[in-house]
Amino acid sequence: YFRGSEKEMTHSWGYRSHTRHMFQRPFRKHGVVAMTPYLHVYRAGDLVDIKVNSSKHKGMPHKIYYGKTGRVYDVTPRALGLIVNKRVLGKILPKRIHIRVEHCKPSTSRDAFVQRVKENDMKARQAKKEGKRIVIKRLPTPPKEGHFVPKSPIEVVTPLRYEFVM
Repeated sequence: YFRGSEKEMTHSWGYRSHTRHMFQRPFRKHGVVAMTPYLHVYRAGDLVDIKVNSSKHKGMPHKIYYGKTGRVYDVTPRALGLIVNKRVLGKILPKRIHIRVEHCKPSTSRDAFVQRVKENDMKARQAKKEGKRIVIKRLPTPPKEGHFVPKSPIEVVTPLRYEFVM
């Protein structure tokens, strides 16, 4: 039995501390895991996003890896070996972790880049055929063109006289 100031609150630095919203399932997505994560074929070298499915506790990664993107280096029947960068005391260390496929999804981080490379190659081939030179580099958006604002007539506004109404 402790009185008010004699006992301080204990530290709550458990393995899953501060994950109340991080590991929360989306609205109306509770219950059994869909078959999609199990049916996806992963190969070494694929990019994978770590998104924890809290309804499956086995093979769950630590909260520090949540939202990180890793590269697959090992594929086992139920899990993936990933190389994930982790910041430790100002250094970035490549960590090797194994997590189950329920907590992974294919990454879309390189899709825009790959699409742009394909389009640029196609443009370069087209320009070479026509004998032209084109600039493929992404350029910053230039400033907007200058323009004059039309002059509007000046309107004088005066307040109405206050009259006491009975």
